[in-house]
Amino acid sequence: MAKTKIHTRYVCQQCGRVAASYMGKCPQCGAFDSMAEEVVHDESAAKKSAVNARGLSGRSQPRPISEISGDAEERVRLPIAEFARVLGGGIVPGSIVLIGGDPGIGKSTLLLQTALEMGKTQRVLYVSGEESERQIKMRASRLDKSGKGLPQNLLLVTETNLEVIFNHVRETQPDLLIVDSIQTTYLSALDSSAGSVSQVRECSSQLRELAKSNGVTVFMIGHVTKEGAIAGPRVLEHIVDTVLYLEGDRFQAYRLLRSVKNRFGATSEVGVFEMREGGMIEVSNPSEAFLAERMINAAGSAIAVTMEGTRPILVEVQGLTSPTQFGNARRTANGADFNRLLLIVAVLTRRVGLKLAEQDVFVNVVGGIQIDEPAADLAIAAAIASSWRDAPLQANATLIGEIGLAGELRMPGQMAARLREAQKLGFKTAIVPKALRKGEEYPKGIEVVEVRSLDQALSAALKREK
Repeated sequence: MAKTKIHTRYVCQQCGRVAASYMGKCPQCGAFDSMAEEVVHDESAAKKSAVNARGLSGRSQPRPISEISGDAEERVRLPIAEFARVLGGGIVPGSIVLIGGDPGIGKSTLLLQTALEMGKTQRVLYVSGEESERQIKMRASRLDKSGKGLPQNLLLVTETNLEVIFNHVRETQPDLLIVDSIQTTYLSALDSSAGSVSQVRECSSQLRELAKSNGVTVFMIGHVTKEGAIAGPRVLEHIVDTVLYLEGDRFQAYRLLRSVKNRFGATSEVGVFEMREGGMIEVSNPSEAFLAERMINAAGSAIAVTMEGTRPILVEVQGLTSPTQFGNARRTANGADFNRLLLIVAVLTRRVGLKLAEQDVFVNVVGGIQIDEPAADLAIAAAIASSWRDAPLQANATLIGEIGLAGELRMPGQMAARLREAQKLGFKTAIVPKALRKGEEYPKGIEVVEVRSLDQALSAALKREK
């Protein structure tokens, strides 16, 4: 009988690089003090080959692709419409979904609400490694809106050992398994501690095998690092079918559930929720919510239309200029990309003639939403120019367009969908780049002002209504 050899290795807890000896800085990702010691038991070659040949279902057989059914995967209806939108229309049986986000942002609350809704029609097993059953029961009672009592098909257990969790799955036969969180789950066969790279990777792989072989839908909660990425190696995101991030400021009411990977739907889809005492409340019309407290005819306020996945959202962009009190002028962006702000300020100074060199420039996107696309450039520039000139923009106008370094405006994608959303909320005018090639037809009922340069756009936007 072959003996098992034991040796020590060091694994980076950020990127998963393996080294034979300790290093203060990981040569792959550059993280300091991220190397953790792990004890490895080398198995015999025969045992390794038997494990590797097992496959996901234990019976893999090559087949011609023409003989494989191409029917669309039937989804399970999810009563939370915003969550279902981000997943691509519902829950796919046998899929594995990873949800990440900052501590206290609402990940456990959202999944417990999902468990309460799905427990009315399906069998749900909620496994928690961070809270007691009593804590979960108290939160579930607070989140229950039906008044008919908690569903009997929702089963709770506090466990971190994955082998024991699998025993519970075999006994209860759930349709939906929720693991909170993957960083607290461990396999006793591995000597490393829970949350290490080896534990996270192996536990996720075995949960994926459970989902694919038994048809159980698995939701996992993942912690994030201080940089905002899901803790553990990037291979964790490759193992799962869907990766969702719950974003938002803890001091703001709104939360954005963003899809960054989805094998069964569109990526970059966004669902909007509002955190209240009764849990995560869906915001079916985010544009109206973000503009609810807007001050009409205030200098430095502009309306942008950003695309979040397939959904256009109107947001208020605020700009403020103030004479600098120090040698170097400050540039501060909240909700907008800082490098795009520097580019826009440079174009305003050079091409439009605004004297911003000795002005502190502040830009804020109301509602805690983060805008990354260039289509909001024109609204940001207009807000800054409006504040500098102390002249309000047209109250019923929205500005859409990307700014080039020559001061020209460029057409963003999906313009017709953006204009339809603006028209739905009562905006009468849209200032957009001039279409140089035939594209989408603009909707009726909204005046579209086409301009070629940033200077022309500001002249049209700052024109007073008669």
